[in-house]
Amino acid sequence: MSVTYAQNRPERVAGAMTLPARYYTDPALFERELQRIHYRSWLFAGRVDELPEAGSFVVRRFGRAEILIVRGEDGRVRAFHNNCRHRGTLLCAEDSGHLQGSIQCRYHAWTYGLDGRLKAAPHMDQVKDFREADYPLGSVQLAEWDGNYFMNLADAPSPFAEHLAGLDQRFRPYRMAELRRGARRVYTADANWKLVVQNYSECLHCPIAHPQLARLSHYLSGDNEAPQPSYLGGRMELKDGIASMTMDGQTNRACFVDLDEVDRRSVHYYALLPNLLLNLHPDYVMTYALWPLAVDRTQIVCDWHFLPSEMAKADFDASGAVEFWDVTNRQDWQLSDLAQKGIGSLGYRQGPFSYREDLLPGLDRWLLEKLRDVSA
Repeated sequence: MSVTYAQNRPERVAGAMTLPARYYTDPALFERELQRIHYRSWLFAGRVDELPEAGSFVVRRFGRAEILIVRGEDGRVRAFHNNCRHRGTLLCAEDSGHLQGSIQCRYHAWTYGLDGRLKAAPHMDQVKDFREADYPLGSVQLAEWDGNYFMNLADAPSPFAEHLAGLDQRFRPYRMAELRRGARRVYTADANWKLVVQNYSECLHCPIAHPQLARLSHYLSGDNEAPQPSYLGGRMELKDGIASMTMDGQTNRACFVDLDEVDRRSVHYYALLPNLLLNLHPDYVMTYALWPLAVDRTQIVCDWHFLPSEMAKADFDASGAVEFWDVTNRQDWQLSDLAQKGIGSLGYRQGPFSYREDLLPGLDRWLLEKLRDVSA
């Protein structure tokens, strides 16, 4: 995949202004976003290694959606709406776990196979024309990219290849399917999900808010790719003498073997819209799953992924990378919270973007296209 980066493209922001406050504060508009975007788009749902064996499951919750993802007896991973077909009761209340060969509703014991088929419906035997085959769990489309699962709640989803838009080729050298999770942190930002994406997509705030990051990577070293229909992103360079994004800038982990010279000295920051933030480092990969809970609240699940061969070494230690980004993440969520409070105040007025914030108008254009019939 050929990528064109540019450091100075003022034409991308010419005349662009931030959105009116209601795009971040109006519950009705938030619900419209869910309907138009999250309930119709390909959403990052997790990693293959979260479902290691038959019966392993995770539940993803956002907006009014409850999605159960489970590995079947045949090894296949499937996704379903997490509702019993009897009277709608939630089937799995836990966020993750293991099912012993079936999914049983704890209300009236309707029981489903791991493939979603209804296997038992007590006391329905005398109901005229009732057939178990007519009441499987509601299925959700699932796709996989290099160890990452994506789900789509739409009845007729757009092709998954269109969503990736070539990123599968661009990031093939990172061999993400081979990686395994080394750490997880779960955060809640008191901010609209778009503010989290905005914060992630520019580094003008880095010298002020992220002194640890500023020591490792200069905030003006970043090159952005032109905004694309399904993603935003760019890269930043490590300073001389810095080996990795860790607390001391050093690591004993080897770089991914397939990276070229540029990628060995770069960190890629990509937002695969609407809910995956992807950090690709020379020696580890991070995923951020954004789950919008309310107009002003977003859950952020952050995972660090490493090569199993590195994790197997006696001196493997992920703490430097985990602590570095945990500190940086908390700084970012605090800024997002402040942005939410400020935008929601009476004094907020729309403002202009800097040319170094060229990805942000791209996000706004993407949003407005999805909400075409909603007046700005």
